[in-house]
Amino acid sequence: MNDFEAGLLLGVLIGEGHFGGDGRQPQVTVRMHVRHERLFDQLVTLCPGSRLYGPYHHGGRSYYQWMARGEALKAHLLPLLDRLPLEDIDEHVYHRYQDMKRKYAL
Repeated sequence: MNDFEAGLLLGVLIGEGHFGGDGRQPQVTVRMHVRHERLFDQLVTLCPGSRLYGPYHHGGRSYYQWMARGEALKAHLLPLLDRLPLEDIDEHVYHRYQDMKRKYAL
């Protein structure tokens, strides 16, 4: 992954990412309108093993949901996020990320 690709992935996660889990395993999720389908295709390419779900149509909204969990999260995403000075960039995102890591012993 080159610097631009890493920046793109990390920028989307800072702006739109949810850091949490399902109670059993951690996951990073991005949910956006279907008009962002090409961006979602890039996320799947940049994070091998991640998955794209949808499109979903609910309550007048149409969206995709991208998820990284399991090996995709541990091998690809966590090392990138851990290298980023998240606390200096966005304190809220930093705390959500750290909470996920604590809750799931990452």
